[in-house]
Amino acid sequence: MLLILGAPLKDKRTTSQDVANLAGVSRTTVSLVLNDVKGASIPVETRQKVYDAAKTLGYVPNATAQALATQRSKAIGLVMTRSPHHISSDTFLPQILGGLLEVVKQHKFRLLIETISDEHQDQVYLELARAKHIDGMILLTPRLGDKGIRKLEEVAIPTVLMGNLSDTNLYTVDVDNHLAAKKATQYLIELGHKKIACIANADSTYSAAQDRVTGYQDALLSNGLSPNENLIRYADFEPKSGYKAMRSLLESGEKFSAVFVASDNVAMGAKSALRESNLRIPDDVSMVGFDDIPLSQYSDPPLTTVRIPAHDLATKACLLLLDLLQGKIPEKRELILDTELIIRQSCQKL
Repeated sequence: MLLILGAPLKDKRTTSQDVANLAGVSRTTVSLVLNDVKGASIPVETRQKVYDAAKTLGYVPNATAQALATQRSKAIGLVMTRSPHHISSDTFLPQILGGLLEVVKQHKFRLLIETISDEHQDQVYLELARAKHIDGMILLTPRLGDKGIRKLEEVAIPTVLMGNLSDTNLYTVDVDNHLAAKKATQYLIELGHKKIACIANADSTYSAAQDRVTGYQDALLSNGLSPNENLIRYADFEPKSGYKAMRSLLESGEKFSAVFVASDNVAMGAKSALRESNLRIPDDVSMVGFDDIPLSQYSDPPLTTVRIPAHDLATKACLLLLDLLQGKIPEKRELILDTELIIRQSCQKL
């Protein structure tokens, strides 16, 4: 016999029939009221009796039963095209999750999280939507050339991208990664740096990574400086990959006085590699990051970085998806939020 201390023992779970008996209505009426079925002609007084009875009994409708009654699961999916080990080290993700959970809780939805390692499976998104019984999905960090996204467009599953793809008709919430990276690099140029390296946050199949690299390159070109491909490295979201990228730059023999690292998480590893080589920030190498994760202001030295409104990105993406689920048509397909360059102590003039 299993005894749970501190928990009251219940003979049985409260059912919709119990609510119906207390309210003096049929079980069907209880289902129609509590599932808010559209088109059901039920008097206000009767509805109130059902609500009062459910509250008195502490009755919570079964999620599966609700889905059958309304043809809605009241669940949305957050889909990330990353491997689990990438996600476990992502210090930017908690801000995204916080924003999403705030909205889904307020609107009484559930949030299901799924990772997709092989982003080139044409049917993977459709299979996910069917298997998980979700009403719509938010795709985080979409990849260029992802054929699965085309399938979502074809079958009209409500979808919002957190990340920009130029060749899609899906709704998008993002920042201007190109412009933000250009401004970050411009700041280094204005400090007198001409030999500026770049460590991308991920490989070039990720649209945000590619936009940040081209923003860095355009800043150089705008100032009459030629981009040097030998000064560009691609990381893999994690601090470890930033460490390896910086080691590779240092061992290449290429000279640079500053580096733009397109992810604060990656920058933490890059900083470690510089310290191992007895190079000081900013005395020997100036550094600008991207994202403004909480750790950035407490690192040594505090990191100058591009602040992304992660929480706002998440809440606006979620609200946009909920609008789509209600049949509302947004005025714009693309919502771009502002970024801000946060000046701290990781850069200095030459």
